[in-house]
Amino acid sequence: MKVEWKANRKNTALRRAHDRIALVLQGGGALGAYQAGAFEELAASECEPDWVVGVSIGAVNAAIIAGNPPAKRIERLTDFWHRISSGTPQFTDPTSLMPWLRALTENGEQRGLLNQFSAWHAAWVGIPGFFQPRLPPAPFQPPGSVGALSLYDTAPLKSTLESLIDFDLINDGGIRLSLGAVHVRTGNSHYFDNTQVRIGPEHVMASGALPPSFPPVEIDDELWWDGGIVSNTPLHHVLDMRDNDQSLLVFQVDLFSARGDVPRNFDDVLKRQKDIMYSSRTRYSSNMVAELTNTRCAVAELLAALPANLRGLAAVHYLKDFADVAPLDIVHLIYRQGPFEGESKDYEFSRASVLERWEAGRRDLRDTLAHPDWLKRAGQDSGATQYDLTRHSRAVSGFAEH
Repeated sequence: MKVEWKANRKNTALRRAHDRIALVLQGGGALGAYQAGAFEELAASECEPDWVVGVSIGAVNAAIIAGNPPAKRIERLTDFWHRISSGTPQFTDPTSLMPWLRALTENGEQRGLLNQFSAWHAAWVGIPGFFQPRLPPAPFQPPGSVGALSLYDTAPLKSTLESLIDFDLINDGGIRLSLGAVHVRTGNSHYFDNTQVRIGPEHVMASGALPPSFPPVEIDDELWWDGGIVSNTPLHHVLDMRDNDQSLLVFQVDLFSARGDVPRNFDDVLKRQKDIMYSSRTRYSSNMVAELTNTRCAVAELLAALPANLRGLAAVHYLKDFADVAPLDIVHLIYRQGPFEGESKDYEFSRASVLERWEAGRRDLRDTLAHPDWLKRAGQDSGATQYDLTRHSRAVSGFAEH
């Protein structure tokens, strides 16, 4: 994951066209390397965000971004993804594999087996710097204890976060950070925001505490689980909490596609079910957000055309408050799974897969920023616009369209 800064790719036009830039990061475990690659390209374009919102692995990436100065962000993201891909078989170097595994790498059709082996390895052994299996397992732990509530112990993640993130910097308010979690007792979604609460490693871990794999995290005598249980896509939080008088550019980077092929085998069924469940109907949500914003603009136009004798009505004042909203642009990226990825793709942390996903994020974001139609429209239209480049410069053979 080498950083390549290229001055001719810098684009300050997008920054000038918007008052605020938000980066929205979905949950998706090992697929989160795609978000890190996309951010690398975003940082190179001088469009680094003012506000980062994340759920689950998106919360980890978001905290690393907000918790480091600009010059250190890519380095720290690289460090994190290098660490958590260091404990699984390294398929990028066939000479390090056992002979029977090396033979499999010579046939590209067997890559799926290598990926599955890596996922099984993570499930049985854990991921260094992230999680480790509980011993004894949860069913043999005392009822009511933390150990009885999950399959894995995430204590290693706390140490990793503390070594990579400056939480004082997060709480100094340089970048707004929002992390989605779910209150275990009520089942309500909640966002820990550094404009409202002091963020620590426990808030990041709460956002990624996906049951039954990971334990709930206690904050202020309450237990919290992964925000993806309620909604894996935090776009609505951004729209609910935005300043309506400031134009906003949102880069929404999702890891699961709601659209896909009809399953052909049982693994496809599990994979498809996971995609649908965790995509949180992202495209539908984006469309609804754009429709609502455009409706508000239309109401504003109608109110401006009302005769003077009607403008004092209480209903008009109510609608005016509703309709006053600055332009919104949404850039939507969705990870396209690799041709040999199966149901286990979100816990398959091999170095080869991490590098492929990182590079896919870079290429997709670069292609999006370079597209002339998007650059022409950005920040110019009233209301809301969406941009979703479904074909990119990278080969798409074997990749599902979204």
